[in-house]
Amino acid sequence: MSSLIEINDPALAARDTIIIDARAGQDSYQRYLAGHLKNAIYADLDRHLTTKPENPAYGGRHPLPNIQEFAVTLGNWGIKPTSRVVVYDDKSGAFAASRLWWMLRAIGHENVQVLNGGLAAAKNAGVELSTETYTAAPADPYPVTHEYAGTVNLEEVGEAARDPLRVVIDVRETPRYLGHTEPLDLIAGHIPGAINLPYTNNLDAEGKYLSSEELRKAYDAAIGDVAHNQIVVHCGSGVTACHTLLGLDYAGITGPKLYVGSWSEWSRRDLPIAKEEQ
Repeated sequence: MSSLIEINDPALAARDTIIIDARAGQDSYQRYLAGHLKNAIYADLDRHLTTKPENPAYGGRHPLPNIQEFAVTLGNWGIKPTSRVVVYDDKSGAFAASRLWWMLRAIGHENVQVLNGGLAAAKNAGVELSTETYTAAPADPYPVTHEYAGTVNLEEVGEAARDPLRVVIDVRETPRYLGHTEPLDLIAGHIPGAINLPYTNNLDAEGKYLSSEELRKAYDAAIGDVAHNQIVVHCGSGVTACHTLLGLDYAGITGPKLYVGSWSEWSRRDLPIAKEEQ
């Protein structure tokens, strides 16, 4: 199954498809109420897809929620192992949608896709939006059998960045990677040895992912001969990195891992930092 689904796919209208409107920001619920796909369940990045960090130096600004709590959340949304799930957001999938896609895949739920282009694609297609809250019929907690798969910790990402047989991809905007600016964390720069592939490069002018062929060409040029399971992806706090993990999957590159703590953890631990002077 492709990791992306188009707005005209009949599966979106199927009665058994569970649609999740996943958003980020303090006004996310107000934006949801202003217009969302019919029968879309509201999900919030900070309430449902992360846990509040005691100290971002240990886990970053958006650590993953406890696996059992996430299982309860999925059950509340009516998601079962047999469910078909479609996720979207209002940021071209760059924030909450790709994060939820990755989380579901990380617990072994394969039948999940992200709406290519997100809410904007629906609006551009003339889809009538709803302003009513939709609540799903709850199910039992999702039967998770293991912790989130496909992650690396701070020590491993540091080793990977120094290893010529591995590659660490930093998907933040290039000025942040270069250390010229840092709007969210305490110190500017990047993990020494990491390469920069901004997640925005995944998208075309309409906010949709490039074709799988275009993405594959760009990723192969950056990754070279590195084995796909030796790729580590990170961002500022482990959210937009999932946008590139989805893009990699769409391009047929499976096995890359997520450094959840990302720059928000690394930059707070008195570790080596690289930057380019202006």
